[in-house]
Amino acid sequence: MEKNSRSVIIAGFFVGLGLTILGLFIYKAITHFKSTERIVRVKGLAEKEVKANIAIWPITFKQVSNDLNSLYKDMENKQKLLISFLKDNGFSDEEISASQLVTIDRQANDYYNPERINYRYSSKNTVTVYTEKVDQVREVMRKVDQLGKQGIAIQPQDYDNRTQFLYTKLNDIKPGMVEEATAKGREVAIKFAKDSQSKLGKLKTARQGQFSISNRDSNTPYIKIVRVVASMEYYLAN
Repeated sequence: MEKNSRSVIIAGFFVGLGLTILGLFIYKAITHFKSTERIVRVKGLAEKEVKANIAIWPITFKQVSNDLNSLYKDMENKQKLLISFLKDNGFSDEEISASQLVTIDRQANDYYNPERINYRYSSKNTVTVYTEKVDQVREVMRKVDQLGKQGIAIQPQDYDNRTQFLYTKLNDIKPGMVEEATAKGREVAIKFAKDSQSKLGKLKTARQGQFSISNRDSNTPYIKIVRVVASMEYYLAN
């Protein structure tokens, strides 16, 4: 009888010890779980000013006439003069292209009024320069009024027919900008951890945002601002 009691006591001791150890493990697991739930979310912004490397310059001119044959001849001559002007200013045949001639017969318009319209035909053409010589385009644009002396009236640009300056070398600067954005985000996370009397733990998640390219301002469309935002989550430790 005494031996049985002793066995029960010993068994109870080991069961209690086991439960205590199990409870300790559960406590540590809960504590660890709670600590992993303490995170800080931050964003890092990287900006870089770059110069456009591609220029697309459309040059549109018009002509009116009552004689269709002479209109086509005039438009052909003006196109040749315009292309010659561009070549004289350093652009090659590969950089110059001419669109299809567009001619309108105003008399065919349902709202045609002979008392208000002096010329029956109106023709338009566009010669486009596509080049990497961005500075040269900007310089020659200031000389284009010289074409007026040759009888070529250059049309003012509008939204659908305006000079565009593009930056196409994003892949060259992507790695450095992502690294910068990540570093700035980490700086913010470190400061947050310090202010909250915590320590910055391991990186939990990281996400790179989309790159954006915009004009620095409306007066310098050939200067671009490239931006990217990196979003990160860090664990916080006591």
